[in-house]
Amino acid sequence: MAGKVGKFFKRAGLTVGALLVVGIVFGLHEWYGKPFYINNYFNRVFIQYIWDKPEMLTSMGMLEQIGIKGHNAEWSDDSIAAGDRDLAFLEEIMAGVDEYDPDKLTESERLSVLVLKELLGDPEKMRRFRFHSYPVNQLFGLQNSIPRFLDTFHRVNEPEDAEHYISRLSKIDTKLDQNMEGLLVREEMNIIPPTFVIDKSVEIMENFVAQPAEENVLYVSFQEKLEKADAIDETQRAVFLDAAREQIETVVYPAYQGYIDYFADLRESSTNDAGVWKLPDGEAFYNYMLRTITTTNMTADEIHELGLAEVDRIQAEMLEIFEAEGYDPSLGVKALFDELAEDDRFYYPDTDEGRAQILEDYAEIIDEIEAGMSQAFNMMPKADVDVRRVPEFSEKTAPGAYYNGPSRDGSRPGIFYANLYDIKATPKYGMRTLAYHEAVPGHHFQTALQTEMEGVPEFRKEAGFTAFSEGWALYAERLAWEMGYQEDPYDNLGRLQAELFRAVRLVVDTGIHARRWTREEAIDYMLENTGIAESDVVSEIERYIVIPGQATAYKVGMLELLRLRDEAKQALGEDFDIREFHDVVLGNGDLPLIAVRQQVMKYITEKQAS
Repeated sequence: MAGKVGKFFKRAGLTVGALLVVGIVFGLHEWYGKPFYINNYFNRVFIQYIWDKPEMLTSMGMLEQIGIKGHNAEWSDDSIAAGDRDLAFLEEIMAGVDEYDPDKLTESERLSVLVLKELLGDPEKMRRFRFHSYPVNQLFGLQNSIPRFLDTFHRVNEPEDAEHYISRLSKIDTKLDQNMEGLLVREEMNIIPPTFVIDKSVEIMENFVAQPAEENVLYVSFQEKLEKADAIDETQRAVFLDAAREQIETVVYPAYQGYIDYFADLRESSTNDAGVWKLPDGEAFYNYMLRTITTTNMTADEIHELGLAEVDRIQAEMLEIFEAEGYDPSLGVKALFDELAEDDRFYYPDTDEGRAQILEDYAEIIDEIEAGMSQAFNMMPKADVDVRRVPEFSEKTAPGAYYNGPSRDGSRPGIFYANLYDIKATPKYGMRTLAYHEAVPGHHFQTALQTEMEGVPEFRKEAGFTAFSEGWALYAERLAWEMGYQEDPYDNLGRLQAELFRAVRLVVDTGIHARRWTREEAIDYMLENTGIAESDVVSEIERYIVIPGQATAYKVGMLELLRLRDEAKQALGEDFDIREFHDVVLGNGDLPLIAVRQQVMKYITEKQAS
């Protein structure tokens, strides 16, 4: 028995001291057989799962607190064999959970079971659709995620950290080779990205390798980290930078060039067909993605029709505001927003200074609303949030904004990344809404609170359900307006435009993947119905093409949260407290929508009985 445990920890790279730490925390007896308490089982399998995932360990920042850093020199194994092991282990976890009698579990433990089973999903479909994706794409593809990961998550505080950074650079070719295994399987299955995805991905990689090593983000970011590390002197910094330059030139660039050559050849087999209907069992795959992402049983047709109805409703509200501001509503939403786009008062200068001012203004918007959060929340996250520009090497094809959560150890804040590539894509009237969505009270509020939860299994702090997290962020936009933070009618137009954007997503995502719309048809529909900058529209449509179904989660999740809030208000009347409602919604971290409903109904019942 002890031998099996020793082999596990040896494989994980743990020292004897680390083994003692983990043993003290979790109890060594709980590593053998079936743990008596289900939460110990959850924690055990979570540790077992993440231990072969160095990138996840780095981003979480847990082990560094007890002096364990060896994982920071490695990449997660992306080989097919590793994927096979993961799938088999997930099935083992599911079987292990079923050994516990639900009648003997606490309410919190039953909720954890529900969350875990929803996360694990359908093992048969996971295997069936394992290769139904485009790992190299123009947005969050492998070629972008590697430098983004090192820039965002790899800490450099002392010489050992710098050595680990260089070690990771030296193994990027191995990581790309492992991913090539899956790319070749996809090619055999005729799962080939659309031509535009290949073209844009190749362009990104060509620009990446065309830079002198000293100008590459992998070098520049490392240099900045070294300069901030007080424990590393100038002589050491020079040695480390020379080593990084060598790895970029001799390992990274040749590995990326191999991908450029492969995709240049693959392009001949590609088509312009955008939807996943073209893939093997494409319709079944899209239905699976909708079920997984929305955590509902809504069909593609139902989502499409919901989108059309929401587009009509939101546009009617917008036209009323335009008319009140002296515009001619008969022109329609697109023409009216085109007029705003020609009005310089709504835009920053297209300069470095203008872009710097955008980041400063985002920070001020966040500071302002943070000061008033006690109106609507009892719980406040401890982690701060920073505003940064999307790295310039990827901003041309990156979305308008995105968010990365804080580390567990508090060393890294949450980060709201704003895309400043096209100055016209950042109108002043849309900035408040975007800040509320990505930072406070949106993604940062929800994600940081989840990370800081206590008394739950560790996997619950990492669980992610798109319909919940994106639904919350869209709900947060409306909440900020309800709290009085968008009193300017143009700011309110920005809020409605963002909501309209998400309603249009329901239409175009299902249009592309279920109704066989072309990329151009989807772009035209979004342009005509939102008035959003064309650069943003193109980027968004291309995102839906490579991440099917994800765009439907926002509106589906938001509408369910609003329904639940209305139901709680109607049931409780004067006893309704929005702060308590938000405690219920956010207090358990990311949940499938069915579980959110269960928690709110329980709150209503208990409140009525008190």
